Amino acid sequence: MMAGAQAVSADFMARLLAGMAVNFEIAGIAMGVGLALGLLLALARLGPMLVRHAIIPVLGLMRAAPTFVVMFFLLNAVPPDATLFGINIALSGVMIVALSLVPYSATYVADNGVEAIRQWRGGSPLGALQFLPNVTRVFFVLVMASGTGAAIGVSEGIAVILHEAERMSSLPEKLVLFGVGVVCFGAVLQGGFALVNLLHRRISRRFMNLPAG
Repeated sequence: MMAGAQAVSADFMARLLAGMAVNFEIAGIAMGVGLALGLLLALARLGPMLVRHAIIPVLGLMRAAPTFVVMFFLLNAVPPDATLFGINIALSGVMIVALSLVPYSATYVADNGVEAIRQWRGGSPLGALQFLPNVTRVFFVLVMASGTGAAIGVSEGIAVILHEAERMSSLPEKLVLFGVGVVCFGAVLQGGFALVNLLHRRISRRFMNLPAG
């Protein structure tokens, strides 16, 4: 093996893949909570005028909330030994990162949910079902965004790359390592967007082939 390759741990790829699995876990939690909360917010946006006026500033605040700020707030707001009625309610690092992404996922779902409901009520099921590829797209964005977990010690993909880079002494070796990370995460993102496009085409084709009336 070449000198640059010898500096990489033998189990690096296995650890990277395991770390990327954590990225998907974080994104899945953030998407699940975001879907539940976002759909409730979407229904509120279409509710009585008083409810609409109350929910708009809440959505604005959630959109403006920086992920890093939310993450470190949760990290420090809930003590590691926190209990409620004798039950441990301390948040794991994975949960902290996932919850810090919920404001983004929930507002995205709310905005697209409002449009989907309007399309459905307006007699356009095809327009309403565009909600599905939109949600799939945001899931893969959340996978990328979950790399913020490296800042608080969560062993996700970015953290694995950074820890491996600390072992290396030369810049070229580190650049090669970072290049591997870019390729791996880039492949996930491009694969995700390809899935979104496929879902979009299938939904469109399905409704275009429906008989009229």
